[in-house]
Amino acid sequence: MGVAPQADDEQVKLWNGAAGRAWVETREVLEGMFRPLEELLVEAVSDAAASRVLDIGCGTGATTFAVAHVLGGRQGHCTGIDISEPMIAAARARAEREGRPVSFICADAQTHPFAPASFDMIISRLGVMFFADPVQAFANLRRAARPGAALRFIAWRGAAENPFMTTAEQAAKPLLPDLPARRPDAPGQFGFADRKRVGNILEDSGWDAIAIEPVDVALGFPASELARYVSWLGPVGTMLQAMEEPHRTQVIETVCGAFDRYIHGNDIRFTAACWMVAARAPAAAAHG
Repeated sequence: MGVAPQADDEQVKLWNGAAGRAWVETREVLEGMFRPLEELLVEAVSDAAASRVLDIGCGTGATTFAVAHVLGGRQGHCTGIDISEPMIAAARARAEREGRPVSFICADAQTHPFAPASFDMIISRLGVMFFADPVQAFANLRRAARPGAALRFIAWRGAAENPFMTTAEQAAKPLLPDLPARRPDAPGQFGFADRKRVGNILEDSGWDAIAIEPVDVALGFPASELARYVSWLGPVGTMLQAMEEPHRTQVIETVCGAFDRYIHGNDIRFTAACWMVAARAPAAAAHG
């Protein structure tokens, strides 16, 4: 159905290994946590009256299914694509259960041979920051877009504006000296932090009507899920998956204690500082 991921690609290894396992293991927590972002994209699809939608970096498919629910009344269809085989497997299992107008491709959206001009809207919830060559990726997506098709995606702003997302790393540093440092502009969570860079990527890949606006969105999840969140997700969670006791428990307890300022009653609450990015495929699309 898709092009098989290349095993030597760093992101493919990550998302078909520790990170992919983590998202499948914690998908209920993450889907609940990110639902406010999902709702922004569903609203954009509804406003655009789109019927053929592509969801980039769809993961286990939460946004794909939410969009498909909206498209069901229009005889539309939503396709999700992701490089993670375990996440796509989880999404396909749900699709079999629910029978929604949805399909999934396990492939790299940067190079996948989409049918030209086959989508009238392309969306992503935190899924476009991982491309090895983002200009090539967005050029490939533009060729998959119909003339005038809308692009809408949400990406994280910088780490400094998202302290919740780096709390675990800061707390774990004394206990995990080999914890890898984040590289600015490298593929990863904060790879699209630089607004000017994002604009240049879209311009260089042939998109028009580019608009990049900051959005600050309140997110949260049950405080009872904090230990599971810490022990599976992010750079710390990746290391913890392979760590033995008692060091593992020590790290989890230390890191969980660093989140006290985000605990409000029975909930973890924080603000996600993101970009809402909009663009449009040229009306007379150049599909070369």
